[in-house]
Amino acid sequence: MERETIKNRKGQKIVVIVERTEPQKGLAFVMHGLGGFKEQPHIQTIADAFKENGYTVVRFDTTNTLGESDGNYEDATATNYYEDLEDIIKWASAQEWYQEPFVLAGHSLGGISVALFAENYPEKVKAVALISTVVSGKLSIEAHKHYKPKEFREWEKTGWLEEESHSRPGVIKRLKWSHVADRLKYDLLSRVDRLTMPVLLIVGENDTSTPFEHQKVLYDALPGEKEIHVIKGAGHTFRGKEHLDELKKNINAWIKII
Repeated sequence: MERETIKNRKGQKIVVIVERTEPQKGLAFVMHGLGGFKEQPHIQTIADAFKENGYTVVRFDTTNTLGESDGNYEDATATNYYEDLEDIIKWASAQEWYQEPFVLAGHSLGGISVALFAENYPEKVKAVALISTVVSGKLSIEAHKHYKPKEFREWEKTGWLEEESHSRPGVIKRLKWSHVADRLKYDLLSRVDRLTMPVLLIVGENDTSTPFEHQKVLYDALPGEKEIHVIKGAGHTFRGKEHLDELKKNINAWIKII
């Protein structure tokens, strides 16, 4: 495992982990979601599935999250996540282990980021794994309003969303209302015809942030080879051993056919 520190386009530090596999069958980038980090169990599980299938895997902490990179969580936006992904891939393109086309995998806000990259640069992307992905800003805001109406009203009124981190207990995450306006700029459905590569969708049965009905809208619109799996009893982020095992099994089987 190699740890690297690079600078993004704003001069901020991004911490990257590269796990080399030789002989290298492929290259995969794995991206966490809002407030996540590269060592979360579900991110590690996704990375392990690729490693065990001969892929070199790149994981990183975006800026403005709870990981090791620069920035503050309160400033997190879909734009900064996406730009960091672009900057990581640009950096990787100069490394000896780089190869195209590569595979992209992302959870939640990381999911929409990798899918946007695939829409922008389809020739570089072999396949995309979207785990509990945000489909559009509009749909994700609707879900928040529907499932957590009181929380959403407070966010709009005070300008802040406050919640405790499940991955880092005791850490209170505070997110600005401006995050909403930025998220509303993005919609995978507007250029879904560009996602012609194989796409895997996985979602928890009890996910209220990016629920199955949103995944189904995206799934139905995808033009190419596609799969969708629902993990019984799981929420938005997979934490229990049985849910992580199911996640790995689904990704493992998919990697073998892409």
